[in-house]
Amino acid sequence: MARLLERYHKEIVPALAKKLNRSNKLSLPRLQKIVVNMGVGKALQDKNRLKEAAEHLALITGQKAQITKARIAVSGFRLRKGNEIGCRVTLRGRRMYEFLDRLISIALPRIRDFRGLNPKSFDGHGNYSMGLSEQVVFPEVDPDKVTFSQGMDITFVTSTQSDDEARELLRALGMPFREN
Repeated sequence: MARLLERYHKEIVPALAKKLNRSNKLSLPRLQKIVVNMGVGKALQDKNRLKEAAEHLALITGQKAQITKARIAVSGFRLRKGNEIGCRVTLRGRRMYEFLDRLISIALPRIRDFRGLNPKSFDGHGNYSMGLSEQVVFPEVDPDKVTFSQGMDITFVTSTQSDDEARELLRALGMPFREN
């Protein structure tokens, strides 16, 4: 069992139940999925970039990346409908908690000048999004073999509709939010 998942069931659920004053543990907020997305705009000129980004994403998450295609054509970007322009992975269950554990304990502390995550990046429905500027903060990616730096978006989808409850859940899981 994932270390963070075990901690969630033993420590975090009772603490959240007490803090939110609820006796039914199924009504408590929980993490449903984590979506990791890489938009590779330069993939239009160089197909190898998309392939390498998908390999890095698969290394980081432990799951094969899905290639995403353009839904609409944008002539200003020379983008046609159906062009491959990114990759994403949706994590659930044990893999999701293992990824979150590695993100919190290993990757985020490796970011240069890291002062905490923005606590206001919630969407109004209990989901949190954050961005990383490069993939080499994860130890799975070998910096010597990286030919280009690629950023990624990470979205945490929770079961609650309240941003405050989602913030409490993520803070209890160990997300390092900065104090404003």
